[in-house]
Amino acid sequence: MTVESPLRRLTLIVAGRPDQLTGGYIYDRRIVEALRELGIAVEVIGLDGRFPWPDDIARESLQRALGGCTDRSLVVVDGLAASAMPEVLEVHAHRLTLMALVHHPLGDETGLEDHQRETLLKLECRALQAPAGIIVTSTFTRRRLIELGIEASRISVIEPGITPVPVAAADNDTPQLLCIATLIPRKGQHLLLEALADLKAHDWHCHLIGDDSRDERYTARLRDLMVEHQLEQRVTLHGALPPEALETYWQQSDLFVLPSFYEGYGMVITEALAHGLPVLTTTGGALADTLPASAGLHVPPDDAPALRDALRTMLFEDGTTRSAQYRTLRQGAIDARQTLNDWPGAAEHFLTCLKRLHAIPAF
Repeated sequence: MTVESPLRRLTLIVAGRPDQLTGGYIYDRRIVEALRELGIAVEVIGLDGRFPWPDDIARESLQRALGGCTDRSLVVVDGLAASAMPEVLEVHAHRLTLMALVHHPLGDETGLEDHQRETLLKLECRALQAPAGIIVTSTFTRRRLIELGIEASRISVIEPGITPVPVAAADNDTPQLLCIATLIPRKGQHLLLEALADLKAHDWHCHLIGDDSRDERYTARLRDLMVEHQLEQRVTLHGALPPEALETYWQQSDLFVLPSFYEGYGMVITEALAHGLPVLTTTGGALADTLPASAGLHVPPDDAPALRDALRTMLFEDGTTRSAQYRTLRQGAIDARQTLNDWPGAAEHFLTCLKRLHAIPAF
């Protein structure tokens, strides 16, 4: 389908390789693909350098990308790529129509020192004054930006969509747990291992899938925990897998677990619901909103005992391998599939925001 719109072309700028397999990059790619289906020509530029703490290479790369855009061009800049470089955005804000795409504030990342958090939040609040508008991927992130002093009227929420997939039909004698997340401290896989260490008397197997090269020290920590708790035969680290390989694990799983400290949305939660899988996650960030109570359980972040108890309740109550609660939550997840947005719908909403923005003169 081709839309009738004066907006025919835009540029999206992201940090690093656009093909990375994390939620933010997947969101960007799906929106780009759907916009192209709507007849919009989208150029995607991946910046070189270090992020979110930019080095000279990152600054030069962003300057070159923005400088190569013609006057009055519409440019969407992913927050990870530019939120810590307000001075570069400010140079071009007067001649380009800039839109910021924020998945979550950079300063909300887990593991930052107080001074680092304050620095990133200060830089991002300044950077977000340059764009004519801001798109966020959850109502939680919108609330968070408003708390930081960003004007509410400038912020639009466009939640992720899903790709239609078959319902997972697995009902394994040995429950198969699935966790898909980059191996970094914020995702909390160490908490899951600690929780599972107390459930070794039960039958289960856990698959941890996600980029294991982003934080090699954390990956080594997870491997050490597996050895310490004698989980080498019970937990499999797969590294990052492409979508076609992931589908096999989705279809073979009984429960999805995401022990994250914080998420700006948590796209993988909606992927689990799209597969009809019940979910165990935390209340960190947007996760309290992303997972409906009818389709899973929430526990506090950074609470391995609570995670352990929830797993025991869902899977091993009264010595069985599926509790009545599990059956109810699985049906809730299947029902929730019907409420999920799809990517074409998300792109239509995205395009509406862009067309409204395009009518605003550049600063």
